[in-house]
Amino acid sequence: MSVALLRLFRDRLEAGRPRALPAANRVLYPQRGELAVVHRGVTTALTVDRAWHGAGACAVRSGDAGATVLRWELVRAGSPGDGELVLEHAIDLAPDAAWLMRCDRVDFDPGGVALPHRHRGGGIRCLVAGALEVTVGDAPPRLMGPGGAWFESGREPVLARASATEPTSFVRVAVLPAEIRGQTSILYVDPADAARGRPRRYTVWVDTPITLA
Repeated sequence: MSVALLRLFRDRLEAGRPRALPAANRVLYPQRGELAVVHRGVTTALTVDRAWHGAGACAVRSGDAGATVLRWELVRAGSPGDGELVLEHAIDLAPDAAWLMRCDRVDFDPGGVALPHRHRGGGIRCLVAGALEVTVGDAPPRLMGPGGAWFESGREPVLARASATEPTSFVRVAVLPAEIRGQTSILYVDPADAARGRPRRYTVWVDTPITLA
């Protein structure tokens, strides 16, 4: 196995101050403001609640009102990092296997629940609205509020209960087997629970094969 690090940073960009980012498998998700990403000579404009993936060095700049951006990076263990680190976690990846990075948003209706389940790979989630009680494996439940982040390896069962009074959403970036591109990564502990969970919706922005550096 190759030990890599998945990191989540929160960048608060000021208008008129572009920032260069070194090469990495990276996902950018603007929470506030507008963002322009220059990567391999191509400029991509991002608005709130969209995501972008790239593997090479890039430069970012905000619109006139500045921007707040969530930035996930998959790097070698020991690689330097720069910025407001929210969370990092080691992730084991077989170097001879094929992998992809996926970024999506999960939206729960009030009272929504994700019954005990696992995933086909690990990733970092960040709550962007509402509240979510998350139980990972045998750890005690944690109540997450907006801005809170947590890691799921995919191996431990997870139970998630959303706020009973308001919609709840989180954004996640996961590293998954390339063979499940375009397919769900979820595996229920009890397969019958696939039809029992209360409504939640998925919006996928990135589902891209990657090369491990």
